[in-house]
Amino acid sequence: MNSKDFAIGVLCTTATILLVGLLILHSQAQPAGAAGVGVQAGDYVMAVGSIGDRTEALYVIDTAVNGMNSYYFDFKSNAFGVPPGGQVDLGRLRAMAQSAAPPAAPGRRP
Repeated sequence: MNSKDFAIGVLCTTATILLVGLLILHSQAQPAGAAGVGVQAGDYVMAVGSIGDRTEALYVIDTAVNGMNSYYFDFKSNAFGVPPGGQVDLGRLRAMAQSAAPPAAPGRRP
């Protein structure tokens, strides 16, 4: 075996190792980096947030009708779902907040 054959063998082995490493890196799922991102388009405001430790939700607010829907992706059924309480009437919540008594000043009791 001469030095040319040895060098070709080393280069082929190195190229194979690098190719396998590249394939492994690109085959792994990359995490979504959209936490805390929001966007507004027309009458809609969309934002992402987390529901639990491993589940993220998409919140869609319709400013024209004061409503909010939330959606999450269910990996078991491979479809989008609406969590319990996923549809909220923001107009009703705003009215309830405005009709509530203001909080007492610090240090005073009603």
